[in-house]
Amino acid sequence: MSATINTEDGFLLELKLMLSAPRGVLWRCWSEPELFCEWFCPKPWRMTSAQLDLRPGGRMNNVMESPAGERMENKGMYLYVERGVSCVFTDAYTEDFVPAPDHFMTGYFSLRDSDEGTTEMNWGARHPTFEKAEQHRNMGWEQGWRVAAAQLESLAKSL
Repeated sequence: MSATINTEDGFLLELKLMLSAPRGVLWRCWSEPELFCEWFCPKPWRMTSAQLDLRPGGRMNNVMESPAGERMENKGMYLYVERGVSCVFTDAYTEDFVPAPDHFMTGYFSLRDSDEGTTEMNWGARHPTFEKAEQHRNMGWEQGWRVAAAQLESLAKSL
């Protein structure tokens, strides 16, 4: 796995990755709740629940838990879905475009075939303010996303 980071836009955190797995398998890992739970949350945390309704307005809810039992519940929805290629999701709304009281980010990913079974994945988050982008950065976004991407690549290679 190799990565480049874009931080030119102060509201955007983005990784461009080359993963050693085919695009179709990576899509399954993003779109099937059981597989999504296996990789999305950097260990030692774990994802205990994922509800993925891949359609504009469909829910994207998940629960992450720490080894000590701390829970992070994330509620959001998909804004855009191009099956097998890309998604845009946000916590600005919950399912069916119901506004959320506080907005942290709009995330996205895209997958593009590359050479010999590898896939380029562009994975990022846009924030409503520079302060929220900095908060996300200080939460360990780069390290966490790199760990999650390595977990994704490992899982996809095993399927």
